[in-house]
Amino acid sequence: MAKQVYRALCSLTAGMAMTFSTLAAAELPDYQQSSHWYRSGEALLEHKIAEPRLQKTAKNVILFVGDGMGISTLTAARILEGQLRGDNGEENLLSFEAFPHTALIKTYNTNQQTPDSAGTMTAMMTGVKTRAGMINIDGDALRADCAGTSGNELKTFLELMEQRGRSTGIVSTARVTHATPAATYARSPERNWESDDSLSEEAIENGCKDIAAQLVSLAAGDGVDVILGGGRRHFTTTDNGGKRTDERDLIGEWQQRYADQSAAYVQTDTELAATDIDGTDKLLGLFTRSHMSYEADRVGNARDEPSIMQMTASAIDLLSKNDNGYFLMVESGRIDHGHHAGSAYTALHDTIAFAEAVKAAVARVDLDETLILVTADHSHVMTIAGYATRGNPILGKVKTNDGTGAPTGEPALAADDMPYTVLSYANGLGFADLGNEIDADARYNLTINAGRTDLSDVNTEAPGFHQEAMVPLGSESHAGEDISLHAIGAGAELVQGTLEQNAVFHLMVGATGLPVIAE
Repeated sequence: MAKQVYRALCSLTAGMAMTFSTLAAAELPDYQQSSHWYRSGEALLEHKIAEPRLQKTAKNVILFVGDGMGISTLTAARILEGQLRGDNGEENLLSFEAFPHTALIKTYNTNQQTPDSAGTMTAMMTGVKTRAGMINIDGDALRADCAGTSGNELKTFLELMEQRGRSTGIVSTARVTHATPAATYARSPERNWESDDSLSEEAIENGCKDIAAQLVSLAAGDGVDVILGGGRRHFTTTDNGGKRTDERDLIGEWQQRYADQSAAYVQTDTELAATDIDGTDKLLGLFTRSHMSYEADRVGNARDEPSIMQMTASAIDLLSKNDNGYFLMVESGRIDHGHHAGSAYTALHDTIAFAEAVKAAVARVDLDETLILVTADHSHVMTIAGYATRGNPILGKVKTNDGTGAPTGEPALAADDMPYTVLSYANGLGFADLGNEIDADARYNLTINAGRTDLSDVNTEAPGFHQEAMVPLGSESHAGEDISLHAIGAGAELVQGTLEQNAVFHLMVGATGLPVIAE
């Protein structure tokens, strides 16, 4: 009996492999399918599903992206979360770290060893790696060259889902036109072309559209169904507090496009909470002019902005009304920004909030028909060091053990006779003591202060403490090591090993079984 079941599974998955070999070509351009990156990812998928493991196909896919959430960030955040509960912390797990399937992801861009978010998210959304700074444009083109994009535009997984009658949504704590969310729906040779005021003369002459304009006019299906995040300034004109110089009111255009549907536009947490999701078909929420607040700032200053968990829950509730299924991308964009500012406190609290959003999603969906993936786009140069004793505050100064293995109870001193912290950065703005300031971006108002400082009398666990950095830079940089991928639900069995980042697209395609229509 067992052998019969095994043969049946082999037969089933072999058939799937034949289908999936062309499956991801659903309305994709020939040059996208012929890309080295696309073909290698497709070959990996066929190899994986040829094994008798894929048990169920996914009607729904939720892709969680912690921007800048590298392995050291996960470790530090899990410890902090545990310590906030009164535990030592090391034994803790963030919600998604308990998922049954994991892999490591190689993040490099085609032209950079250490990547940026535009190139990495393009890989995940199209199955094709590309240059840094470009969104869904093949690496044969050059950055910021509009004329060169013709014949190099890549189609995204979100568009494929739309074209198959499934609902789609994006949630981000960054601007919804920022690199990661933009890569779900836009095509641009320059990630910074978020609104028309930033377009180059060459871009205007050759007809490139800004990213915000592309979002409200997406042709695939009937457009993105749920859009929640920051960045209102790129949708409104200068006389209305925005940045647009073309006199276009994109919010008004979005409302007009869906005038014959139940469309809701919200700007606050209060308005989102009051929205009748059951009676709403389209939802646009732009809660801030630029990026949304850091989680610590949002809570500490009682800002009328929804949490990433609240936005995720609202998005799932609306998208779930489509019996055909849905795709949702959820980004915690401000993990990345906290690191860039040299604020581990901020980055880790945003990571914890991100994990809570994942937990809420798992509780809200049917895992027999939903694939949930949790990953990052790249890492950061934050390190955990110093032989700290068990339970040492992760944001604190290093306290070691004595010769017997018992805690000394006193901060350890470096060779310069000064204490040092568990967390630090290899580069960046360096030390700053801003006390209880919970907006990490305030650090940019001060001078660079790389190197060592006597921290004896400094509260390194305060919200306004910014870690020391070795190499002085105007902003802490990304890192090039692998990041993790965590999976649960239908099709999660495909996630294992060490993978190229573009394989994420193929894993989502393989899990959903999209029908094939060659373009």
